[in-house]
Amino acid sequence: FLLLFIVFTSGMAIYILEAGKNENINSPFDGLYWAIVAIATVGCGDISPVTDIGRAISILIIISGIAMISFVTSVIVSAFSERLSVLKEYRIIERLNKQESFMIICGYGQLTKMFFRQQRFDIGSYVILDSDINQVNQAIKDGYIAINESGSSFQTISKFNYQNSNITVLALTSDDVENIYITLNAKSLSRKIKVISRVNNPDNISKFNAAGADELLMPNLIANTMIYTAITQPTMYKGLHAILTGKSLANIDEIHVHNSHGLIDKSIDEINFKDYKLLFIGVKREGKFIFNPQGDFVLEPYDVLLVMGKNISIEYFKSLHEGKR
Repeated sequence: FLLLFIVFTSGMAIYILEAGKNENINSPFDGLYWAIVAIATVGCGDISPVTDIGRAISILIIISGIAMISFVTSVIVSAFSERLSVLKEYRIIERLNKQESFMIICGYGQLTKMFFRQQRFDIGSYVILDSDINQVNQAIKDGYIAINESGSSFQTISKFNYQNSNITVLALTSDDVENIYITLNAKSLSRKIKVISRVNNPDNISKFNAAGADELLMPNLIANTMIYTAITQPTMYKGLHAILTGKSLANIDEIHVHNSHGLIDKSIDEINFKDYKLLFIGVKREGKFIFNPQGDFVLEPYDVLLVMGKNISIEYFKSLHEGKR
C-alpha cells in the first residue's frame, strides 16, 4: 500500500507540475508510467522531468524505490532463513526418530559441556535443546547437534518418537522449575522415557520425585563430597578417581536386569561373581541401593547390579546372561 501511495502521488504530482511544459507528459497515465519506471529504478529514458521540482521529485522517488527493494529483499531473505532453520530442525528430529534409542539433552550449560568432555564412552544419537539461540549457536560451533527449542515445552518433546524408541532425557538446565517441567512433560508422554534431572536446591528433591524423575543429579553436593574426600582421604580419592575416569584396569559398571534377563530369580550365591573375575558391590531396587546383600538375596526384574572388574570380564558377563531367561 505504501508503494502504491508513492507511485500514485508522485505520478499525479509530475503530471500537474509538468503538463504543458514537458512534451512527453500529456495525461495522468503518462505520470503514472513515469512514476513506476522511476521507482523501479529501470530508467527507460523516454520520459524525463524538465523542471527543477520535477527532478527533485524524481530523486525522491528513486531513493524510495531503492529503499523499497532493500526492504522487500530483507523480508524475503529473513523468511527464507527462518524456514531453512525449521527444515534443519525437522531433519534432525526425523533422523533421531528412526533410531532405536537416543538422548535428548535439555540445556547447554556447564554441566552439559562437562558431560560431553568425558569421551570414555560413545554417547550415540543425541540432540541438545536450548531456548537461548546464543547457547545453540555455541553448541553448534563446538561441534554438537543442537536446535533452538525449549525442552520444557510439551509440543517440543511430543515431536520425538516416544512410542517406538528408547528415549533418555537429561534435564541439565540451571533452573529447577524448568527441569521439573521437562520431567513432567516427558513422563506425561510415556512412563518409559527415562529422565535424569539436575537438582540445584536439595529442598526440591521431593518435587522431582513427585514429577517422576528416574535419577537425580546434585552437582553441588557431589562436588562438596569429592572435595572433602580429596582433602581428608586423598588416597581413597585417587583410587576412586582412577576407577571412575577409566585410568585404572578395573572399572565400575551397571548391569540392568530386564524382564527376559538370565539373572532373574537367581540368588547372589548362585551367580558366584568370583568365577567371572568380578567384584559384586551392590544392587539398586526401587530407588534404594543395597550394599553387598546376603547370599540368598534373589534378583528381580528392574534391579540394577553394580559390579567392578576388567572391561572384558564385564562385557563377557553381560553377553552371557543377556536375554537368556
